[in-house]
Amino acid sequence: MPRLLKETKSICPECLAVVDAKVIEDNGRVALVKACSKHGSFEDTYWSDYRQYARFEKYEYVGDGLSNPRTKTVKACPYNCGICPEHGSQTVLAIIDVTNRCNLTCPVCFANAAATGYVYEPTREQIEEMLRNLRGNKPMAPTALQFSGGEPTVREDLPQLLRRAKELGFEHVEVNTNGIKISQSADYIRQLMDDGADTFYLQFDGLDDDVYRKTRGIPLLDVKMKAIENARKVGLDSMVLVPTLVKGVNDHQVGEILFFAAKNRDVVRGVNFQPVSICGRIDRSKLREMRVTISDFLRLAEEQTKGVLKASDFYPVPFVVPVAKAVGALKGRRYSEFTAHQHCGAATFIFVEDGKITPITRLANVDKFMNSMKEVYDLASKGQRTRAKLQMTMAMRHVGFDMLRGLMTGVLTSGSYEALGKFMRKMIMISSMHFMDPYNFDLERVQRCCIHYAVPDGRIIPFCTMNSIHRPNVEKQFSVPVASWKETKAKS
Repeated sequence: MPRLLKETKSICPECLAVVDAKVIEDNGRVALVKACSKHGSFEDTYWSDYRQYARFEKYEYVGDGLSNPRTKTVKACPYNCGICPEHGSQTVLAIIDVTNRCNLTCPVCFANAAATGYVYEPTREQIEEMLRNLRGNKPMAPTALQFSGGEPTVREDLPQLLRRAKELGFEHVEVNTNGIKISQSADYIRQLMDDGADTFYLQFDGLDDDVYRKTRGIPLLDVKMKAIENARKVGLDSMVLVPTLVKGVNDHQVGEILFFAAKNRDVVRGVNFQPVSICGRIDRSKLREMRVTISDFLRLAEEQTKGVLKASDFYPVPFVVPVAKAVGALKGRRYSEFTAHQHCGAATFIFVEDGKITPITRLANVDKFMNSMKEVYDLASKGQRTRAKLQMTMAMRHVGFDMLRGLMTGVLTSGSYEALGKFMRKMIMISSMHFMDPYNFDLERVQRCCIHYAVPDGRIIPFCTMNSIHRPNVEKQFSVPVASWKETKAKS
């Protein structure tokens, strides 16, 4: 018998109207059900495993949003995005699409890049305004930025954009790339690093060309291998592999990708599996065939690594909020708080030594450690700083690995980007973010999104509403026909 878990709002996949929705549990599966008066009923899998859904539910943290929202609450949410006063999270990762041009035409591109008939490519001046707008966020400005697209490396002025981002205060800047250009030139990677690129977010769907033919339309494995090797040549130690996970296409390679990352730990700092989002250029009729949820990913990781990684090693994104709050209370400042919805993503860290993978959960009692961080925050916020510092020191008793203890102590005592970077470079982060589409769209999740796009009209838009609703209107407003763009390019 289906059981109601919560009521929420969603959108109709056909007309994008706001509709009532319910999240239900039915025989161990969690589903989102809704109905549109014009287009009928819809159902989609929200999480495939209720046990994991319930475990993640325990780690909810609701943020306080921005104190200077850019838009007013006029229409039904999510049509006020900008960000409006109803939004509950700050910008933790800012994204700017620097172009919709691309040197690929991928069948699974949620941005629908290069197939629109127009070129969306903000000027350098517009991008600077977007950067300034983001840095104007209160109570704290975001320090992490990703240049995305399209394919950012098709812009010849990408180095200048990177430099400007750093000048305006972004401490961590990522370049989202399919790897084609960086596979062709190690010197190009070095140039981008010198100009401010900290991390390359490499599209990486699998370890054979059959996968790439299905996800990207052409064989690309050699391109990915050359990109990684060029990164190694120039000493880049912060590349994130980003597989778009599609059921029946590459879900059988989750374990292989994880072991590949471990073997290349000198370059690879993370693997972020992104279950396919059914929008953009994807064939929506294949929804059930393609759908992968976070709980599917957790099961696949455990099965395909033969228990080296277990589903229980993963925690939801807001699990780490107590650290930011504790350090912030002691330092008298705000740090980025990952107050995303507890069902948006999952992550863990692994150490690799002599080829052996050990999850952080085997080296520390992470639940007890986080409970100690909550106590630190409570004490510090009440003005009991000495007791708070003592409690922070005592929290280390829950960490049983000397190197990890030293790294965590550095992060907690300094609260610096440098200390966090040192911590990250000793491990590999394994994560999964399930970005929504019009079928599984949950308004409650949207309102806590902490990954935001800046756009030229001054708005700051949550990731999933940008790609499900707002992208076409934003791009059309600030684009030119392809023929006009080519004519202007030829003259210049």
